[in-house]
Amino acid sequence: MNTDLKLEEIEYKPLSVREILRRMKDLSSLMVDLAYFAYINENREIADLVMALEKEVDKLVYLLYMNATLSARDKEDAEFSAAIIKIGSALNEFANAAADIAGLIRINIPPHRYIKEAFEKAEEIVDDILVSSESTLVGKRISDLESMGLYIDIIALKRQDKWILSPSAQFTIQPNDILIVRGNVDTIEKLIEVCRCERA
Repeated sequence: MNTDLKLEEIEYKPLSVREILRRMKDLSSLMVDLAYFAYINENREIADLVMALEKEVDKLVYLLYMNATLSARDKEDAEFSAAIIKIGSALNEFANAAADIAGLIRINIPPHRYIKEAFEKAEEIVDDILVSSESTLVGKRISDLESMGLYIDIIALKRQDKWILSPSAQFTIQPNDILIVRGNVDTIEKLIEVCRCERA
């Protein structure tokens, strides 16, 4: 957990343990994708976004500990709480590892060419795409991509100066949106070609 996290800023929230764990899982998974993208592409803006997400995970960890502690009334509850805390700690370590990767960009340690080559050969990659005003994506919902033969995940989207994380299937794409997408190389190239987009 970050040493600069101020515990007095975190208030108890009546979130269920299940909801907190779900949010932690989703955020930590997203952080890993974004962190590797930031590092390989030496993208400081995305690296900063990963660091901000780490703080959100830290807050969720603390809320999880509070909820788990409050729910313990006997030995059986205590054992369950201990298991929940262990899962939360593992997810937190996952998020911290992602932040460590993103942090390399912030301290000006670029990726070695071997690392770049290794990720280029991965089954799935993360890439960024700028949606042009002529793109056939404009006005389409994310859920429409499959009907266009584009089986790809949009994990984040930047519209003007605002980042939208894990946009919903009903989210509508607009001109000049920057999409952070995850998929195989062929699918990403098809997305660029079919939709007449440009790389960001």
